[in-house]
Amino acid sequence: MANFLTAIRLLLTIPVAWGIAVADLLTGLTLFSFILLALLTDYFDGIVARATKTASTRGQLFDHGTDFIFVTGGLIGCVYAGIINPYLPALIVVAFSQYVLDSYFLFRQKDLKMSFLGRWNGIFYFIPLITVAFSRLDLGQDFTDLMEQITAIIAWLLLASTIASIIDRSLAPRRHIGH
Repeated sequence: MANFLTAIRLLLTIPVAWGIAVADLLTGLTLFSFILLALLTDYFDGIVARATKTASTRGQLFDHGTDFIFVTGGLIGCVYAGIINPYLPALIVVAFSQYVLDSYFLFRQKDLKMSFLGRWNGIFYFIPLITVAFSRLDLGQDFTDLMEQITAIIAWLLLASTIASIIDRSLAPRRHIGH
């Protein structure tokens, strides 16, 4: 059941990314509903996995990989629509790759080794998608413009925190060896 919830989020990736990229493809309410459904499945998949005792390292990788694909796809849609900087999705690819490679090869773990900043970035990467959906709710051009400006600012802040996360994760092996 937990993997089913994760799969729903994965299936929402393309409609959300296209819906963000092409403003009149989906109504604002539909786009917002899809993103809300993605958030709910993200929240509940782990709870369901633990409650049913089906939590696994593969399930964790599926969940985190799906989050990565979903937010990166949505943010690429934001870039295509001209709302955010193009660097954020590219750096998320770097950060996620570093997360997976460090966890499995550097720290030689059987599951993903989260960092504090990386975990919060993973959560906050959903925010630009939400603000874009709000901007599409037909509440007037001024509201749309304001929400898109807020989205752009949030994307720059996330870019800075992603860079900080990449640097922090790069320094982690030194801290790990020192202990």
